[in-house]
Amino acid sequence: MLVVLTASPVAAETLAITNATVYQRADRKLDNATVVIRDGKIAEVGAGVPIPAGARVIDGKGKVVTAGLIEASTQIGLVEVDLEPSGNDGRFGTQQEIHAAYRSTDAYDTRSVAIPVARTGGVTSAITGPSGGLISGQATWVSLADNATTPIRVPAAMQAALGPRAIAMHSRGHAVERLRELFDDVDNYRRNKAAFDRNQSRKLAADRLDLDALIPVLDGRLLLVLRADSEVDIRAALAIATERKLRIAIAGGTEAWRLAKELAAAKVAVVVDPTENLPGDLAAVDARDDNVSILATAGVTVAISTLGNASAARTLRQLAGVAVANGLAWDKGLAAITSGPAQIYGATDRGRLDKGTVADVVVWTGDPLELSSRAETVIIGGVVQSLETHQTRLRERYRKLPQKPIATTP
Repeated sequence: MLVVLTASPVAAETLAITNATVYQRADRKLDNATVVIRDGKIAEVGAGVPIPAGARVIDGKGKVVTAGLIEASTQIGLVEVDLEPSGNDGRFGTQQEIHAAYRSTDAYDTRSVAIPVARTGGVTSAITGPSGGLISGQATWVSLADNATTPIRVPAAMQAALGPRAIAMHSRGHAVERLRELFDDVDNYRRNKAAFDRNQSRKLAADRLDLDALIPVLDGRLLLVLRADSEVDIRAALAIATERKLRIAIAGGTEAWRLAKELAAAKVAVVVDPTENLPGDLAAVDARDDNVSILATAGVTVAISTLGNASAARTLRQLAGVAVANGLAWDKGLAAITSGPAQIYGATDRGRLDKGTVADVVVWTGDPLELSSRAETVIIGGVVQSLETHQTRLRERYRKLPQKPIATTP
């Protein structure tokens, strides 16, 4: 079941960001504009917009205002310390291949120290989910607001993988075979649940809860995000999606540029890290710097992502800047970390600053894709967020060390 959860913003106030360069959408720039935020939503945006009485005014002169950034594929809130089992949830090996019933919302830690760090990079929400195996499990779209406990969407997608690292046998062909068999068995299960419950069914490829969790995928109601890097695996994903009429997106996509026209024609989006420009193994050797540019030029919806690295979410805008440096148009670079992820995951009220959309807003000191700029004000759901992190608290704690007399030897 797909559940979209919303909550009234805590301590939301009427805000007016004035005199700013505003990107209402990635391709729509407004000069000397005002953004009015009321009740957690964008109330007005444009030049000459009056400031409501009693509004808190944020002077945006010389600043750039964009929608909050959306991290399209991360493990923030799930993985705190890679090598410590108690701080690492949602990473599975290949021995048990199917984890469709796993829900990342059950493990998501709202107190993760990585969340405020991501906010300092202008990231206001994220799709966080498991990895490993053939079917990793259900991702959740979470708000990165301070003390946010209500997810934005549960589940946001089912996460899966193809390729030699998806299953224990390390055979890409066998991974495709197993996925086809699994979908056949889900189809059989949903048509014969009564027989399954009476133990009058042949052995199926997954357990009951996993089979149940995959029914929305097979019905086309839930997006299936497939980690696939090689051209062969991406072609297989497209074929399975066509056969089963699935809604899919590709994550990784090292060789996706080779299939740019096919992906565009099939309306299949790609979630990609533009800095992954070297082959990770022999499964996908044809990596190139302008992968994102080729995909976007062909008409593929692209989201730029750190692809699971929870501690690196704050670098999202840097990755977009790298893609722009390698041929991607600037507006498409901004779209790939705002409206692109929103479009992929089916949200019409995020990733842009149109009237009525959720007020996830960032005020930048300059071009957000330049490292010389920084997020000066981050607003999530209409609430101005603290940019204090564990690191800044440590900095302040030890900025001035106590003066102790130096012991001298008589």
